[in-house]
Amino acid sequence: MEEKSVFETFELNFSNQITGYLKEISTWSYFLSIIGFIGIGFMVLFGALFGTILGDMPNDPYEAIGLNMGYFGLIYIVIALVYFFPVLYLFNFSRKMKSALATKNNDDLSSAFGNLKSHYKFLGIFTIVIISLYLLMFVAAFIGSMV
Repeated sequence: MEEKSVFETFELNFSNQITGYLKEISTWSYFLSIIGFIGIGFMVLFGALFGTILGDMPNDPYEAIGLNMGYFGLIYIVIALVYFFPVLYLFNFSRKMKSALATKNNDDLSSAFGNLKSHYKFLGIFTIVIISLYLLMFVAAFIGSMV
């Protein structure tokens, strides 16, 4: 008969205090995700308005380089689309965590933490991309100043 190590037989038990913390976390993450969805809705609305209003502007300063100011509205909508995914992961985390705590379902708990992992993974990758873009802009500005 094979003996199992302590790590293989380890079970995680939540005390009442930990359960209380998780309930509070799920409540606040739900609130923040709803605020995020509202903000994304405003971004899409303003992006559409900017796209139509600025696109019809008579003295477009960017027309000389072949751009239309209406593209700024489109850029705003793309940014809203990027923000949608971490907010969705946060919303799914809060929903699944509430369900897991109410029903004591391990599958919902696992799914909740999977969504939280995806939320933080997305934010981490997004942060790396933004820092890389800043570095590229700095290098391009430095090279441009030398020419």
